This record gives sequence, C-alpha cells and structure tokens, in this order.
Amino acid sequence: MVLYPEAAFGPALNCVGVAQQLRQMGHDPVFVCDKGFKSVFEGYGFEEKLVDMSGGMPDEEAARFWSDFIAQHLPHFKLSPIEQIPTYVVPVWEMIVDTAINSHEMLLAHLQSLKPDVVCVDNVILFPAIKMIGKPWIRIISCSENEVADPDIPPHLSGCGENDKACFHAFESEFLKQVKPAHDRFNKFLAKVGHPAYELGEFFETSPYMNLLLYPKHLRFKRRHELDPKRFQYLDGCVRDEGQYAVPKFAANEGKPLIYVSFGSLGAADVDLYKRMLTLFGKLPYRFLMNVGDYIDQYRDVPGNVHLEKWYPQPAVIPHVDLFIHHGGNNSFNEALYFGKPAIIMPYCWDGLDNATRIQDTGFGAKLPRYAWSDEQFAATIRRLLGDSAMKLRLEACARYMQSQKGPEKAARLIAQVTERPGMAEGLS
Repeated sequence: MVLYPEAAFGPALNCVGVAQQLRQMGHDPVFVCDKGFKSVFEGYGFEEKLVDMSGGMPDEEAARFWSDFIAQHLPHFKLSPIEQIPTYVVPVWEMIVDTAINSHEMLLAHLQSLKPDVVCVDNVILFPAIKMIGKPWIRIISCSENEVADPDIPPHLSGCGENDKACFHAFESEFLKQVKPAHDRFNKFLAKVGHPAYELGEFFETSPYMNLLLYPKHLRFKRRHELDPKRFQYLDGCVRDEGQYAVPKFAANEGKPLIYVSFGSLGAADVDLYKRMLTLFGKLPYRFLMNVGDYIDQYRDVPGNVHLEKWYPQPAVIPHVDLFIHHGGNNSFNEALYFGKPAIIMPYCWDGLDNATRIQDTGFGAKLPRYAWSDEQFAATIRRLLGDSAMKLRLEACARYMQSQKGPEKAARLIAQVTERPGMAEGLS
C-alpha cells in the first residue's frame, strides 16, 4: 500500500497515523515522498521512496523550501483572504503545479516498480501517475472539508462565514480570474501525459474508489448535495500515536493553567510575532509551551512561565493542556477537538482561514486576528475560553464522538476494503 502525501508536515503526519494502523493490520505501507522529507517516515519505521518535486534543487534547499517560501511571504499574511489571492494563493498554486510536473516521471517509475494494491494520495492536485498504473486509488482530504466544493458551503481558502454568500461569490470570482494562468499550464501538462483537461479552478478530482475526509461531525457544513457514503467517508480526525509526554517544570506559575502554542512547522518563521506574544505571556497567570521550530536560537530572556522547544510530539502534548493556540492547520484543528480542548485560532493562510471562521461560528473556540490584536483582547479571549463551562461541555461531547470513531483504524479498514474489492466503485463517476 503506497501513501503519497503532500510535502508538508500536516498531510505527512496525518498519513503516518493511517500507516501505523495498516502496519498493525499486517499490511505493508510504503511512503513515496519528496526528497525534502527524506528520513521523516523512516523515523516511524516505514520504507521510503523519494521523488523530486523541486526540479533539481539541492537536498538541503529542498528541505527548507516551504519554510523559506513562507518567510518571504510574511507581509502578505496581514491581508484579507481575497487580497491574498494574487500575492500568496496563486504563487502557491504555481509551485504546486511545478511539483506535479517535476515529480511525474519518478513517481510513475516508483509505482510501476512497487506494483501497489492501492495508492493513497493526500494532496490538493492530481499526480496523473496514480491513475496511469491501473490500480485503485484513494484521495485523503486532510485540509478543510470545503476542499470538496458545494454551492452552500464557503469556497476553499476563502475564510467566509457559512451564510455570507456575497463573500462566496466575490472570492470565487477573483480566484478563478487570478489562477487561470497556473491552471492553463497544468492542463497543458495533463494533455502531454494523455489526461483530459480539468475545468477552470479544478486541480484534482475525487476518487471513484474512496475519499477520506477528516472533518469532525460536530462542525461539518450542511451541504446542498450530500456526499455518497459509498465514495466519501468522514474519519472525524486521524490522530497518530506519539507516545507519552512529560510536562516540564516551570520557574514561574507552577500549577496554573497550561497553554500550548504552535503555528505549525511553517508558521514558526514569524519570529517577530512570537516575540510579541512572549512579552504578553510573561505577564499572564498561566504556563505556556511554545513550538518555535528551527528559530529557537533567536529567543533570549524567555519568561519563567514559558517553555520553548523546536518541536513537540503534539498529540501527546494536547491531553495535558487547558487551551491550544494555533494557526488553524487541519491537524491542529482536529487534534484540539479530538482531545476536547478549546482553541484560539490565529490564521495566516490556506485552510487556517476557513477553520478559524468555522470554530468561531460553531462555538468550539475563538478566532483572533494574527496581527491586529491588543494585549487586553488576547488576555480576555484566553480568560473567556478557560472559563466557558458551556463550551467545555460541547467540547467533551465532540471529543467523545471523535475518539469513538477511531479515525486511523477506520481509514486503514476502508483502504483494505478497496484492495479487496477493486471494482467497488464501478459505474460511479
């Protein structure tokens, strides 16, 4: 069974949780991944096959590519979602199209050599090789569920509220206009490898075999067109096993509420924002665990109630905390809910914009602007969420349901069923 995740830690670690269950069931999961992720999956005990998504970039540079890209675009994260379309979203789509083109021959060669029973791909763009080998393939949707569009739910990446139809139309119109050159280039590549063109705005189709969505039941959108359960299954999160975590001792505020802060592997590039937050946190009656990534050497005079690390085993940390402050990435979004923890989402791009709006609209947390906040506003939001007993009850109910669904086990079981019944989706479009 081949798992082919996007070259980002969210999809990659989501696929690790699935692969762990496949291995326990006696299957042989193999990861095909970008060379910038070399050894990530080996670290979990899985075989790796590498492809070059970056088009010949040196390995060290490829490993840093997306973090460097984010750092270069920090000013654009002060813009609204619709303003980010030409400055950030379209440049990202240009890069994503490059990954599909650059990796095609190597991916096809690996798949032809491995002869997998099924290919699971967690990405936002089609890699035609997964269809060319003639085996069943499964699409994993680890971003917000609105990646599968519907007229009654907000467009992907828009950050629109569920009922703000004017926002829907404005964002969609601007996105289609701006993304057309990248889309035309992608269709030219598809034609070259013998694949039919996609309609403007579409870069990936849903699988005729099975599509797995992570989004939790308690926060799902009401769709005009219900998804067919024969082809679409919700996992209600897909939390991997990261073992146990021991909370460190703090020099100050020992015994006070514990708050975990992580903006993901890419968000740590925003050092100025983190330093501003540190100054505030040092004045508050809480303890903080902060994930600052590879920038840890840039921090001095850290308050005694704050503990910094380059990386945390996040699913092992969250059960210990009282509040999670994050960027809205779908793993963080789901993991907070899975463990019943209130969240403050401070988004800067991509599906974080959608998840921040959704968590506020549904009453499972709060959305704060990433930059335009005052110390008083930030402190008051923390205080409100920690003291909201009604929200706590909603979160506990959501957590019980998500945990009962056993997302990684369900995903592994569905993947195995596709291999046992490869014709299960015949006749479906």
